[in-house]
Amino acid sequence: MAVSERKKIYLSSPHLGDVEMKYVQDAFATNWIAPLGPHVEGFEREVERYVGARAAVALSSGTAALHLALRYLNAGPGHTVFCSTLTFVASANPILYVGAKPVFIDSEPDTWNMSPTALERALQEAKSRGNLPKAVIVVHLYGQSADMDPIVELCETYGVPLIEDAAESIGATYKGRSSGTFGHFGLFSFNGNKIITTSGGGMLVSDKVEAIDKIRYWATQARDPARHYQHSEIGYNYRLSNILAAIGRGQLVVLNDRIEARRSIFDSYHQRFGKVPGITFMPELPESRGNRWLTAFTIDPEVAGVTASDLMERLEQDNIEARPIWKPMHLQPLFQGCTYYPHNEVESISDRLFESGICLPSGSNMTDEDLDRVVHVIEKCLKKVTLI
Repeated sequence: MAVSERKKIYLSSPHLGDVEMKYVQDAFATNWIAPLGPHVEGFEREVERYVGARAAVALSSGTAALHLALRYLNAGPGHTVFCSTLTFVASANPILYVGAKPVFIDSEPDTWNMSPTALERALQEAKSRGNLPKAVIVVHLYGQSADMDPIVELCETYGVPLIEDAAESIGATYKGRSSGTFGHFGLFSFNGNKIITTSGGGMLVSDKVEAIDKIRYWATQARDPARHYQHSEIGYNYRLSNILAAIGRGQLVVLNDRIEARRSIFDSYHQRFGKVPGITFMPELPESRGNRWLTAFTIDPEVAGVTASDLMERLEQDNIEARPIWKPMHLQPLFQGCTYYPHNEVESISDRLFESGICLPSGSNMTDEDLDRVVHVIEKCLKKVTLI
């Protein structure tokens, strides 16, 4: 398959500007490059204010944040942890880090996120066996909040701690409240492809200040307060560097602008293809507002005359990056044999979304020309172009 030599259009590339450079220059000027420093503390305080959490700790990745949250909740061998199945593997790997066993929960149609119906069934069965999970990890997919009210209510009813994997959803809200602030812990990712980035990094937030203080201790090699190097517990090299935190502070300043840009890109795609028979965009609950990190839709080949795979191949030929919807964790070889609860007895929503879904280029630094080029390729690929 020949690939066009035209400029590459990425799915979601970093978007940096002058604001970030000022913070980075300050880190150089003061010689605070690594490992910690004032920008780390500043970044933590600013994220706390932005999302409305009482405490935050800046870490090397969102995966590290999830690992330490699970450790704090004492998840380990002999325990289970419930987790959204439609997600990236980083949402589930930390369950294995602590030696627990994942149980995967399907999506529901209204948000593509964790199904409260499936979660309730899983919790009921776990209680009947006397083996409730140590935690529930709900993922806010592609920047869109899960339907949190029923999920929070179920976790409170069964006394199970809730962790929000908000890696993709900083800046999203549900009923006016920030993503990542409903559970015992919430985590964000600042990986290179996220809506804001520190190149690599993450943040764990909570209203439980003592818990964040303990996790900060573990993340800094669990060094005891002594003049010499003394360690009484296992620790990790999980803290964010001062220079990366400087980038994050600059990115946080422009986060709302980045959200507006991505929502505008979604609106452009939706306006062009939202009424095409066979195409269904990722929904947004009326009481929520996603950051539209990635624009995603499903395509019914019997109606649209083209498959998601066909569309991705055609985009690739024009040097445009597109990706399938996440492959569900219960279908991954790594998790073969793990328990899975579908949305209902006859339907697995996540399987269907994986088979028919596509993520389109959504970067906030896309130009109008970039967007027009993507739209043009999709139009050419669709066999029923006259209905667009």
